[in-house]
Amino acid sequence: MKKIILPVDFSDSSDKLVDYAVGFAKDVNAEIALIHVAATDIGFVIGDMGFQYFPEVEENEIKYELKELNRLEQRVTSQGVNCTHILKQGVAGDTILEYSDEKNADYIVVGSHGRSGVYDVFIGSLTKEITRKSKIPVLVVPCHDEE
Repeated sequence: MKKIILPVDFSDSSDKLVDYAVGFAKDVNAEIALIHVAATDIGFVIGDMGFQYFPEVEENEIKYELKELNRLEQRVTSQGVNCTHILKQGVAGDTILEYSDEKNADYIVVGSHGRSGVYDVFIGSLTKEITRKSKIPVLVVPCHDEE
């Protein structure tokens, strides 16, 4: 059975991306491995007193992210496709590509939010990074709102 890596960010377009990946998985007889890469600085804030760490913020955020991963996994499995999920912390692009190697994946399916120009120059595009560095096929799904 083939393996699809599906990075998710819990944005409004995550359900659309999941549904597309499910259809693709059925077409190629694949299972889906959801991955969410959490920021490494969850719980840290900067204020008048410098950096402060609030473990309860990190704990609440991780609980939320795991709940969302479980919800998305249920969405996939309810449509008849095998699915697993993992939450990792790190640099998103590198972590996703390392995970695809670990899983010996056949495809990565990523969403494109349709941003470009100044946003891309200053923030960068995770989708662009993955497509540029990946050793396996990357399917890019347009997830921006239609105007």
